[in-house]
Amino acid sequence: MSEITLTSDNFEEKVLKADKPILVDFWAVWCGPCRMMAPIVSEIAEEYAGKMYVGKLNVDDAGDIAAEYGINSIPCFILFENGEEKGRAVGVQDKARLLAALNA
Repeated sequence: MSEITLTSDNFEEKVLKADKPILVDFWAVWCGPCRMMAPIVSEIAEEYAGKMYVGKLNVDDAGDIAAEYGINSIPCFILFENGEEKGRAVGVQDKARLLAALNA
């Protein structure tokens, strides 16, 4: 399963009303560290398919959502479960540290 593209229009439906936990990657096209994390995010999406969704939200396109969740630095990763934030990690991480920080 691949990552879900998240927008201001589908955030509530795809994240807050999700029937499984969802890892949201807050990123931007111009962000070098975000590009470094992309393969790790893709790996997580593949490994956790069926157990967890993985979504990507471009902060330039959905600044309202980024502001609502206090995203000051990217990449930022938030794990949502039942519409609530369960874990957060900021910056470049290896996969194990990212999953540990998110309590995933």
